[in-house]
Amino acid sequence: MSAASGRMPPLDEQRLSPDQKRVWDAIVSGPRGQVAGPLRVWLQSPDLADRAQALGQFARYDSSLPPHLSELAILVTARIWSSDFEWSHHAPLAAAAGVPDSVIEAVAHARRPETDDPEMSVVSDFAIELHRDRQVSDAVFDRATACLGTRSVVDLTGICGYYTLISMTINAFRIPPDHPPVLPQLDRPVADMFR
Repeated sequence: MSAASGRMPPLDEQRLSPDQKRVWDAIVSGPRGQVAGPLRVWLQSPDLADRAQALGQFARYDSSLPPHLSELAILVTARIWSSDFEWSHHAPLAAAAGVPDSVIEAVAHARRPETDDPEMSVVSDFAIELHRDRQVSDAVFDRATACLGTRSVVDLTGICGYYTLISMTINAFRIPPDHPPVLPQLDRPVADMFR
């Protein structure tokens, strides 16, 4: 299989097992309305798909973070993982939720976004450190807790974790983006991103 076509396992929508059909129906009847990308891969393991899609619904639609903050965290995750499929879906959602184009562009190029919004600033700093450094400094953690509250910091961590699973699936199965925009290619490792 070429990188362009991906490694997507075949999934015949007309021949789903009862477990696959149950999860498929749950996804289609939920806020996503369709089964796309990594969800199609996960359906090869219906129990994983069931649990992951439920977590995903919470992370994307039901967390304590407003959409512009959760979408910003998702974009940082997509950039760290160079996940074009995820970026192509969430960059437009971030813009529609109110993330400024300058912030989206900075994240696309793995530069720390400049913003006067204290919530956006701390969400990007938290997500960057968590992904890049595999931990969060006391200064950023304390800022996040003071600015967002403990519940939202827990939810932010969960969003970063869930979209890491999404990005890992996208990259492992080489799921190509189905529409622009895609991320610019970088010539530096993750450890050097956002510096």
